[in-house]
Amino acid sequence: MFDSSEVTDLVSLTAWFGAYCRSFRSADPEVQRNFDLKELHTRKVCEAARLIAAEGGERRQMLAQVAALCHDLGRFPQYREYRTFLDSESVNHAHLSAQVLKQSSLLDFLPKEERDSVYFAVRLHNVFQIPAGLPAATEDLLRLVRDADKIDIWRVFIDYFFAPEGERASAAGLGFPDLPYCSDEVLKAVEAGRMVELTMLKSLNDFKLLQLSWVYDINFVTTHKLIKERSLVPQLAATLPDDAVVRGIVDRVQGYLEDRLAANSAT
Repeated sequence: MFDSSEVTDLVSLTAWFGAYCRSFRSADPEVQRNFDLKELHTRKVCEAARLIAAEGGERRQMLAQVAALCHDLGRFPQYREYRTFLDSESVNHAHLSAQVLKQSSLLDFLPKEERDSVYFAVRLHNVFQIPAGLPAATEDLLRLVRDADKIDIWRVFIDYFFAPEGERASAAGLGFPDLPYCSDEVLKAVEAGRMVELTMLKSLNDFKLLQLSWVYDINFVTTHKLIKERSLVPQLAATLPDDAVVRGIVDRVQGYLEDRLAANSAT
């Protein structure tokens, strides 16, 4: 693997990440499909992070991409060890990603304050709610990585839901049964404008609604624009049961997105 002590900037960190991914290569096509899924996801999150961070200048863009490159490092040993991406059945992948950072010199090229911000953005990127009391720069980076992560997770699952079953990365569905209904508790949460909690889920359709509810947790104007431009809500909605209740829920989410875009354009 590319020596982490040779990482001196974003370019060399990107090269290190490529070597890191190659170190997990498998002769088993199904296993490799899951590793490839996470490698592409990370690179797409970097692209989204760069776009979202653009208004803050070059330094903010660089730090956003550093955090994005590192945010899912733990997914690779997680899948190798447990053959799942479901944290509740294995390990907290964000904590494992942060552990990789702690045990390496990957972030040594950054000043301590920036290094700490990246570390906590990686470690906390999957929390249900952002904790209070974080330094402003750390909270900004954390919110940015969470937005960029959601943008590409939507792409990942839209691709997954529309792909032929034999071409799907097996771990992407997280093992939820593909049942023909949505749970009332989940529907009510989205209708009320609340984020759906993982513990509520009983089916793959519930998981889709959980992803729709992420629209309520978006932080930046650019992210809202990307969601609209990429038609992410209607694409995900097209994979849900076609009934009046679900259509109403989708309209609620789409309306929230349009309201946020209108409010931002008015300021």
